[in-house]
Amino acid sequence: MGIQKDRVKFNVGGRIFETTATTLANAGRNSLFGAMFDDEWNLNSDATIIEHFIDRNPNCFSVLLDLLRTGELYLPQNLPEKLLYREALFYGLLDHVRSAKWGPFDGNRLRLACSVTGQAPGDGTAIRAGPDGGCCVAHGSMVHVYDWMMEEHPPINLDYQRVNDAGWIDSENIVLSACERLGKGDGGMGLFSASTGELRYKFNVKHENQVKSYTAGALSFSSDYKLFSSCKGRSNEYGIGVWDQVTGKQIDFFYEPPGWSLGDADKLQWLHGTNCLLVATLFPRKDNCYISLLDFRDKSMVWSWSDIGTPITDERRVRDAIAMEETSSICVVNEYEDLGFMDLRRNAGSVRWSSRSRLMKGKMPDEPCYPKLALHDGQLFSSMNDCISVFCGPDWVLTSRLRRSYGGSICDFSIGGDRLFALHSEENVFDIWETSPPPII
Repeated sequence: MGIQKDRVKFNVGGRIFETTATTLANAGRNSLFGAMFDDEWNLNSDATIIEHFIDRNPNCFSVLLDLLRTGELYLPQNLPEKLLYREALFYGLLDHVRSAKWGPFDGNRLRLACSVTGQAPGDGTAIRAGPDGGCCVAHGSMVHVYDWMMEEHPPINLDYQRVNDAGWIDSENIVLSACERLGKGDGGMGLFSASTGELRYKFNVKHENQVKSYTAGALSFSSDYKLFSSCKGRSNEYGIGVWDQVTGKQIDFFYEPPGWSLGDADKLQWLHGTNCLLVATLFPRKDNCYISLLDFRDKSMVWSWSDIGTPITDERRVRDAIAMEETSSICVVNEYEDLGFMDLRRNAGSVRWSSRSRLMKGKMPDEPCYPKLALHDGQLFSSMNDCISVFCGPDWVLTSRLRRSYGGSICDFSIGGDRLFALHSEENVFDIWETSPPPII
């Protein structure tokens, strides 16, 4: 890329600024400055320095110009943070501001950035991280949506239909799954605007060419714009439905086979490498645990495991499961945060347990929450009581713990937008964990 190092002059709200094309090129082509230059990043056609007037806040412009010069964000005390974000949005520099505020996600370098107290009465049931650093929190039939600045948008109200799961299609659209109301129908899934809470369309289930009322449960998304959900209907609509995210049309349905559980699934996970869907139905939703991999290309169950017929104790009761494609295995966790592993190359194999948290036994809180698992960039995360453990390496060694004392046990957590969100059960509060930005050398 050729860059002409001519000086560039701006008059921003009456204040004069001078910089170079090299500095402005750091803003990228998608910024306001990128639109001002030609393909070679040349601005001035002759030796004369042209003054460009921009009718915006000069104090914010000064901060953003320094950000482009140094890569560091310094915010004066007299400058409101949200005002800077508004101006960064105008110049197309929000991504630069976010990168300067927190760095690439690393579970071993996370710090507690802040805690947010919600407005809804009662405890939250689920939290989901958005792709741009925001999140949504489900409280019964209400979903509260926050952008990356933790500004709350208009809430989504499902009119007394309990929300079972939520998922972000992109930074502007959220899918919610909900319970069917007895005698009322409704239920199912809908696509909602993250900024206004408006329902854009519903995802219907058809059986024998008739639209059916159903309860939608766990959600998952594939890279080719498919949406998956566990479904429970009133007749034969038990299984996993598939919809087109763009059109909302149902494109497939995997019916629950006899003696197995799909429609009550607690967790779905799309495996991009094998093009299969992990489906896990766990205790206490069912008396037994059912974990399977479904291949929709030929409507087959290519791998399965269940604890039916085996002696079950609390130490061996599976509370959550997650597939790990790089090692062709499934990781499970019990209520003591002991991790177990199953080989996906062997069907109906046993769980190889690895005891890591014996000290937790006998010290459970009054209202414990079942552990949850997440996998992100080769790091494994497991929630337990009021902390989240981070495991790394081929042997999944415990390397870090994230803990804060306020709010009680963690009932759910989610990773996305280079942030980790942890929702507490005893107080209507969630925590935001971020990685500090790397030092500027």
